[in-house]
Amino acid sequence: MVWRFTGAVNNDMHNLRLPVGKLPPDLLGRLLSKAPLDDSVILGPGLGLDCAVVEASEKLLVFKSDPITFASDEIGWYAVQINANDIATTGAVPRWFLVTLLLPEKSTMDQLPQRIMEQVYAASQELGISVIGGHTEITYGLERPMLAGTMIGEVDHQGLITPRGARPGDHILLTKGIPIEATAILAREFANDLSSHLSPEEIRQAKDYLYQPGISVLRDARIAVKSGRVHAMHDPTEGGLSAALWELAEASGCSILIDLEAVHIHDLSHRLLRALKRQTLDPMALIASGALLLSVHPEDAAKIQAALEEEGITCAQIGRVEEPLEAAVEGATGIAVWKLTDGERTPLPWPERDEITKVFGD
Repeated sequence: MVWRFTGAVNNDMHNLRLPVGKLPPDLLGRLLSKAPLDDSVILGPGLGLDCAVVEASEKLLVFKSDPITFASDEIGWYAVQINANDIATTGAVPRWFLVTLLLPEKSTMDQLPQRIMEQVYAASQELGISVIGGHTEITYGLERPMLAGTMIGEVDHQGLITPRGARPGDHILLTKGIPIEATAILAREFANDLSSHLSPEEIRQAKDYLYQPGISVLRDARIAVKSGRVHAMHDPTEGGLSAALWELAEASGCSILIDLEAVHIHDLSHRLLRALKRQTLDPMALIASGALLLSVHPEDAAKIQAALEEEGITCAQIGRVEEPLEAAVEGATGIAVWKLTDGERTPLPWPERDEITKVFGD
């Protein structure tokens, strides 16, 4: 077994306070580029790469870790879905799950861990996933439960799909629309604030966006892969669709052109965001699990779109993959994400943080 390590990670680092949310892409890229790897690792860490892939005899093992940080309701169910989504974007089947559950010292009664783990077990059983271990503890300094999960999946060598696979000429498809997860989180966390602007039925519907349209993309991915040539898939999570497009561009080394008018934003989401008058929130940069971003062969785009629609999953063609640029745009060397608005092409900003943090930071 051969190990590769290319040196220290603290070069060019400054003592700067960082905002809530994902690490800035330049910092994260530097950290991940130095990770030690052995020769069994087919896909290691990198910008836009949500999963790791390791060769294991006849099958490839796919690994994913993700915490639940914004939501406090149904976090056990959330954790299974979010981790399974990223496994599905590789063409793999999620099989095994490990749970790390940290509980606040001052408010944890015995019913709390029982309720959360029941959510984990129910979601895992529904998806055919085994819960094989993890860690639980009551932790100093926490104000609410925190749950992090690690999902492991399996895929045949020939079935592996990664974000690196997007290629110039591909069509970009988006299922279900945005921002499904943000709509559910905001409705569940700020129901009282919304009650003077939305009806009880509208708030209930927004809360139920967890299940309908739903934040799972397992069916989306399976139908797409069976229906045509899918070169890359990506799950728009923190930072929303805007961040997901940049991550896909970074991973593939390509540029992307997006028609903003083709991106479906749910009407209820629009109304909910307007009701939260404390902040103006950009739906393109809100956490968007439930939508699946696909880069597909142009000859198969219509066929894949039709197959998804036939199964009741809305799907829109929102753009295309292009050759990388000769010059740097928005800090990405040779790579850019463009938005097309009223026929005019301009750079799509890479969000510094998810828009939802503005509300939680109030």
